[in-house]
Amino acid sequence: MITEQADLKLLRIFLTIVETGGFAAAQSDLNLSLSTISSYVTALETRLGFTLCKRGRGGFALTREGQAVFEEAHRLFKSVAQYETKMRALRDKLSGTLTIGLTDNTITDPGARRIEKTIARFMERAPDVTLNVVTYPPNDLLREVVTDNIQIGICSFPKTVLGLRYIPLYDEIHRFYCGSDHPLFALDDAEIDIDEIRRYRLIGRKSWLGRDLKEFAISRPHATVSDMEAEARLILSGAFLGYLPEHYARQFVEAGRMRMVLPDRLKVKVTFQASLDDSKQPDPITKLFLDMLIADFATERA
Repeated sequence: MITEQADLKLLRIFLTIVETGGFAAAQSDLNLSLSTISSYVTALETRLGFTLCKRGRGGFALTREGQAVFEEAHRLFKSVAQYETKMRALRDKLSGTLTIGLTDNTITDPGARRIEKTIARFMERAPDVTLNVVTYPPNDLLREVVTDNIQIGICSFPKTVLGLRYIPLYDEIHRFYCGSDHPLFALDDAEIDIDEIRRYRLIGRKSWLGRDLKEFAISRPHATVSDMEAEARLILSGAFLGYLPEHYARQFVEAGRMRMVLPDRLKVKVTFQASLDDSKQPDPITKLFLDMLIADFATERA
């Protein structure tokens, strides 16, 4: 039976192991050696009286009991976090931690600059709050919002999930690019059509769920990426074609390393949104940041 502070520590370690996908993957998060992590899990198994997971050459896998412990531990620590948030609210003092999730390579987007203003205003209003900012690819960011590991996610989300609230902030324009070593680079757009593009290797984004391939009517991409830097590298190699945010690609275009292809036709507009759990009232810290964020982007649109 879990009753002591030491037991809670063991549960937190176990939770981290499962969330990161195994003992080795949890090392950096826990800052512990494999042998130490293993000893902690063994101690927890001894305390509970059953095996939590299989580990070894066959890989990491939860037992049925381990899955049940993981789910209950997740609920336990979520309840503890909610309790702490409510106690802070009762003290009417904005202190604690706010976790914000962003997607990669948006810092060069003029549309995203209001985020920086919001952060500055928020910290002036709530100087005792610790701001935790994490960066994930869109699909991973969506998962973190769903599992309540972050309070607010800002991204062009790949899909709508029931139970989340989405607030539009700004739009981002994506164009289709080729690198300077690609055969299309030296051709005029008048000499290029969709059939010609279809002859070459095309990049698909995991977060776009096939939308970037619809125009070309191909069954699957020749490469897949989860972030913009990976896609830019493939395009710069001269071996692939793909979409990039216009603001992000500008540096490569100006350096003569990339060019747009059919910019009037191959153009995609994506909407960045703030997302949070709509099943409960946001705590005072989250509400303050969200209110400021909405106000700043409303000013920008006006």
